[in-house]
Amino acid sequence: MNCSSSRAITARLTLKRVTSGRMASLEDRLLDIFRQLGEANQSTLLVFAEFLATRSETVCDVKPPLRREVADPLAIPRPDKESVVAAVKRLSRTYPMLDKAKMLAETSDLVGQHVLQGRAAAEVIDELEAVFLRHYRTLKDSTEQD
Repeated sequence: MNCSSSRAITARLTLKRVTSGRMASLEDRLLDIFRQLGEANQSTLLVFAEFLATRSETVCDVKPPLRREVADPLAIPRPDKESVVAAVKRLSRTYPMLDKAKMLAETSDLVGQHVLQGRAAAEVIDELEAVFLRHYRTLKDSTEQD
């Protein structure tokens, strides 16, 4: 029996044993969501669930993850006259390796300072560049320490 078969059997046995309480309600919720999805999204959900199952540590041999290399930022020059929104788009293209969701609060706050409070575009863009660079360095440092 291979590792994935062992995990699948373990998962089925666990599901049979846990039929009440929180686990059952989570299973019911997941099943409700699954049934509401179209066929393509059901397949995506299944693939994701299988991915999560393979990540769980079991008695099977677990290989350490490969060291992930972080790409260098793209060299996209800053135009002389650039809007704050254009700067965010440029920086997003410059740093495609960054998770923009992790930066959303900080970047939207800066954009808001420009749009709502009248802060100078050049100042906000300078700060946006610093934010993106800081997140890039944090990502790069975290992958080098692994």
